[in-house]
Amino acid sequence: MLKITPYLGILVVIVSIAGLWYPILGYFMLLVFATLLIISPFRGRWFCGNLCPRGSFNDFWVGKISKNKKIPPVLRSFWIRVPIFIFMMGFMGYRLLQTQGLFYQIGMIFVIMCLTTTTIAILLGFSINPRTWCTFCPMGTLQHILGKDRYQVHLDDEKCISCRKCDKVCPMQLDVRNSLSKRDCIKCGRCIEICPRDALAFEN
Repeated sequence: MLKITPYLGILVVIVSIAGLWYPILGYFMLLVFATLLIISPFRGRWFCGNLCPRGSFNDFWVGKISKNKKIPPVLRSFWIRVPIFIFMMGFMGYRLLQTQGLFYQIGMIFVIMCLTTTTIAILLGFSINPRTWCTFCPMGTLQHILGKDRYQVHLDDEKCISCRKCDKVCPMQLDVRNSLSKRDCIKCGRCIEICPRDALAFEN
């Protein structure tokens, strides 16, 4: 996790709320899309754990009031994720075509999409777990596909003492030691930071 990660949440608030009056802020979403598309083929879902404003907001703000329940495994299923990805991308594409290329209308569509998905993420974050949305987020799913098994956490079995501290701090609720090939690891590095024996490390 980067030092700036906890503060990025303010960006999603600005775009979602101030964007209603200043639609040009919606174009910030294009910067987000471009950044994650560039990063994901090399580091998988690293963007999710380090630069995602919504993830930051849910981790460090919604997390304070979340019920912190177990995320339903069904939400990780591609039978759920792929249809949601197709629907949201198709719907956004349809709305963009209706703007006829008008600059501010395009910006407003991005703002509305940001506001809608952020509202859903907050509601799920409060009622279940801060990172619930991230299990089926369309952009997370895309990174999951593009990143494959890049930049995974490596476990040194000889150093591991099975204290399970890594599992307790994983925001995605992964079984860290037994899920090292899981593409839903968001590369936040919290498991690495808390390991008392330095048994975990990223490898390309």
